[in-house]
Amino acid sequence: MASELMESFTQVLADSVSESFYPVPQEAIRVGSTCEGWSPCERDVVYHVLVPLNPLPGHTFHLELSSAGQMAARTFSVRVELACTCNRKQLGDKMLCFLHHSEKELRWKQKPCLLDTLCTGSYLDVKKTSRWFYRLVKSSWLHLPQSHSWHSVFQHCSRSCQFRLSNGQKRLIVEVVFGVRQGDSDIFVVNQPPEAQKGGSSISVSSQPAKADFVPSTVWLETYAVAEVKFFQHITRQVPCKSLHLKCLQVFTCILRSTGFSILTWKTVVMHVLTTLPPSRWRRREFERRLWDIMAYLRRCLQVKRLDHFVLGNERLPVEISVPPAMRTAEPLNLFEHLAQDPATHAQAMQAY
Repeated sequence: MASELMESFTQVLADSVSESFYPVPQEAIRVGSTCEGWSPCERDVVYHVLVPLNPLPGHTFHLELSSAGQMAARTFSVRVELACTCNRKQLGDKMLCFLHHSEKELRWKQKPCLLDTLCTGSYLDVKKTSRWFYRLVKSSWLHLPQSHSWHSVFQHCSRSCQFRLSNGQKRLIVEVVFGVRQGDSDIFVVNQPPEAQKGGSSISVSSQPAKADFVPSTVWLETYAVAEVKFFQHITRQVPCKSLHLKCLQVFTCILRSTGFSILTWKTVVMHVLTTLPPSRWRRREFERRLWDIMAYLRRCLQVKRLDHFVLGNERLPVEISVPPAMRTAEPLNLFEHLAQDPATHAQAMQAY
């Protein structure tokens, strides 16, 4: 249902912006635990989708690294530049070039460029884009076939867009993340932290970006959610028991949630263990042993105060996962850096273990 809904949305949203110079929504990509085959929640499961945004003709997006600190993800700014369209005949005679036509002519004959609508200075503004995207989704709902049989409630804050659907028998919660793809890779910069990257009070996850109210509106968060979905799909094709690793992840994120270790910590540990043990050892009868392997890996990480980011700087990623070339050879982020800097927090983490 979530997939069908977003397929319908994609076409309607694209049609809605076709006569303007707003970003063009592309086909939605399912991400997060529900797509990967596990979920830390038993009730009110949220279906996460990522909607890539492409610039319209006459505009280009350029990503600029803002922060590469010891965080669960790096942050970027999306610089918007105007591009010459004088020689692009396929755009039609109505398309004026933002660079080579006078301001007066553009003002009278053409709708505003992206720099005048969703940008702060030369940079794409997350909050402005979020408000635009929310209004676009809400106004498009009545044009979808699902609107005849489902009741919708849309929720919006400065950086997110979520809607709840119900038809009397079923309930569906969809959280839409939108962003810009890095080149042709599976890495994006997005408006808000995806599911596993969200903060919380965990004692054993690295420092998270500040709360949304204090993050500059031109800052976008790098996400590896699409790459992680493809990793789990790769593993499922390799292991004898296609759900054993997912059951292990559910054990730690559900049953052991109260220990204080975050979803991001458990997910990162499990993904690393999946690349260190042969696929043949993920059989149903070895479930208990794999649980202990995951616990042992976490203990080693706690002892050395280091848990490497799974995607950034990981040269062992499967080749079908596309990342920018520099990302595979980059210095891995240490998600336990804060444990090395704060002995009290490290002692608390060891006690929780």
